[in-house]
Amino acid sequence: MVITAHPDDEAGAFGGSLRLYHDRGVETFVVCLTPGQAARNRGDAKSDHELASTRRKEFAASCEILKVTRGRVLDYPDGQLYRQELYGVVRELTRCIRELRPHVVLTFGAEGAVTAHADHAMVSVYATLAFHWAAHNNRYPDHFTGGLQPHRAQKLYYASAGFTLPDRQPVSLAPYSATIDIGSYLETKIQAFRSHTTQAPLFSLFEDRIARGARKELFHLAATARPGPIAQENDLFAGVEDGESKK
Repeated sequence: MVITAHPDDEAGAFGGSLRLYHDRGVETFVVCLTPGQAARNRGDAKSDHELASTRRKEFAASCEILKVTRGRVLDYPDGQLYRQELYGVVRELTRCIRELRPHVVLTFGAEGAVTAHADHAMVSVYATLAFHWAAHNNRYPDHFTGGLQPHRAQKLYYASAGFTLPDRQPVSLAPYSATIDIGSYLETKIQAFRSHTTQAPLFSLFEDRIARGARKELFHLAATARPGPIAQENDLFAGVEDGESKK
């Protein structure tokens, strides 16, 4: 399960891994908190509502390219995630985790990724709490009246990178502990990002950064159900115990 802030995050930060693991038989899910209606790049949209509608369609097209099992865009306001009531947002994400029961959760770090975007930072806070609280029977117990059960995902990763952007706010990225070779999926990742046509002004910057980042996506293991020393990995499912089909 990938938890992001905006349509296009799923492709830009996680696209290669999403498609790679799909092709390995893993069910993949993306939950995006906002429809991206406050974006600076707006295509032909004449209002926030129109932009949100367009970006939902772009998200669906990207998920189709990445073969995402299920993608969902929530309705929180773009650019305003820091103003939302924390307990309520975590409640919704906790429900998503309990419903979908992923083995592995991916999201951003609290630094806001290389862009230092405040929405990315807040997604990290919300998703991290949901990852932990979904396993507890004393968090949102009303979920259980509908048949849900606590679910303990086995690993939580933050997206990381081997570079920073000099024209953005300074960031201190989490050191990467997992290097995922997406070589054969690089063009697919670029294609998925390009399905977000409203964001066309970002295409050249994105592709320059992808080229510099070579053929890999980098992640930091932030939490695990199997405590121990951190190790370098080349598989996000390393050490994951099978109980059902991988997610």
